[in-house]
Amino acid sequence: MGCRDHAKQSVGDASPVAFRGREAPTGPMLTRADISRLHGLYEKRTREAAGLFIMEGEKAIGELLDSHYSFVEIYATEAWRHPGGGDRLCRVTPEEMSRISRFPAPASVLAVGRINRSTLGVGELAQGLTLALDRIQDAGNVGTLLRIAEWFAVDRVLMSPDCADLFSLKVISASMGSVARVRVISAQLDQVLPGLGVPVLGCDMEGTDVHFLQPVRDAVVVIGSEGLGLSAEVLSCVSQRITIPRQGGAESLNAAVAAAVVFDNLRRIAQ
Repeated sequence: MGCRDHAKQSVGDASPVAFRGREAPTGPMLTRADISRLHGLYEKRTREAAGLFIMEGEKAIGELLDSHYSFVEIYATEAWRHPGGGDRLCRVTPEEMSRISRFPAPASVLAVGRINRSTLGVGELAQGLTLALDRIQDAGNVGTLLRIAEWFAVDRVLMSPDCADLFSLKVISASMGSVARVRVISAQLDQVLPGLGVPVLGCDMEGTDVHFLQPVRDAVVVIGSEGLGLSAEVLSCVSQRITIPRQGGAESLNAAVAAAVVFDNLRRIAQ
């Protein structure tokens, strides 16, 4: 089975189909239909219908392969020499890569993975640290927040439905592979946060100085967008507002930077 045959089967089948990839590009191989199908995965509606997402970049894809993540399809030029491609690797020419990539300067590898959705377990939020994202619509911020969650070993990330799409290319690229290693759950925050029995810490312009928090091992940290802050519905679920003291004249702090400061302090005081 060639690259083209595998590409056609991967969307319709429930499980990945192994194929013997093209080892060396000898001429144009991807059809217009192939390219159109891959381009469609950059759009949310098509991703959801196919149950697939697309990502680009040597470092992020290499890290996921090193973590034994199983892609459905991998397209790479001869410049990409990671040993983990296996039988899902299809070699393409640089010209073909430029046609399927959305990067101005295409990477040497592009991969397709399956969308897997996690569900929230009963009582799960009462154990460990949770990062909850409220209305964060900037895809780069969402991806960076996933990296921060992985860096500080946060147990899970909750995303309100009006956050940026988890499987958009910009979120995936900014996460540098964390999107596949961090447990992420979509949930209506005002429905799952009340009555947890653990601190629900809401980041705000006013509140308790984050440097003087009491040690906690189980807590939810809620971050809102830089422009909108926390919604009124989510604020009503917060048990304590916390803030990062401003020393200069900046109007606000980037959401991802704020999350890093908060979790650094929570990990430090818990030691």
